[in-house]
Amino acid sequence: ASPMTASHSRNRIERIGIDESGKGDYFGPLVIAAVFVDTTTQGELGLMQVRDSKKISDGRILEMAPDIKTICPHSVIAIGPQKYNELYAKIKNLNRLLAWGHANALETLLERVTCERAISDQFANERLILNVLQEKGRKIVLEQRTKAESDLAVAAASILARAEFLLRLKRLSGEVGTTLPKGASPAVELAAKMIIKKHGQERLGSVAKLHFKTTKAVLAGLT
Repeated sequence: ASPMTASHSRNRIERIGIDESGKGDYFGPLVIAAVFVDTTTQGELGLMQVRDSKKISDGRILEMAPDIKTICPHSVIAIGPQKYNELYAKIKNLNRLLAWGHANALETLLERVTCERAISDQFANERLILNVLQEKGRKIVLEQRTKAESDLAVAAASILARAEFLLRLKRLSGEVGTTLPKGASPAVELAAKMIIKKHGQERLGSVAKLHFKTTKAVLAGLT
């Protein structure tokens, strides 16, 4: 092959995958991760059996994340509950908040690698992400796909985001002395009631995303 085609195929593989974790979890942070993948790391991630984090146990996710971090340039942006609630009060829209986080993760990674293409899961506000990046003078093609997790770079990002989410959820559980479950379920409501009983209502904002319906349900149950 001529040098032209070799570099062309390399550029086709080089990409940044972005994914988030914690969006549907009442407790814990919102985490967005971006991972840069090239020809070499593409093969290595394949060997590690990297796939969508939803198909992997928490224990395995926590084992895989440090390995992915070792081989791939990456950035992980965690928005803790306190900060999340402040941002949400200002922005009042989850998609905008996500776009801000995605742009932030991308921007941080683009300070370390040169890449022309990023892939993320489909959500409403691609324009928002690009607008934030353009304000910072960044040019990148952002592909949004449904089922983006089937892409290795996005799958790797999903694992880094989930691992960070799990570690932080555990730390927050320790701080309030109550196990904070994942998701948004009756067990989650019960944990929220425990926190209020132990520490008072104002403490909830340090561990939970207050705009969830869960907050209303819990507070209504207390009256």
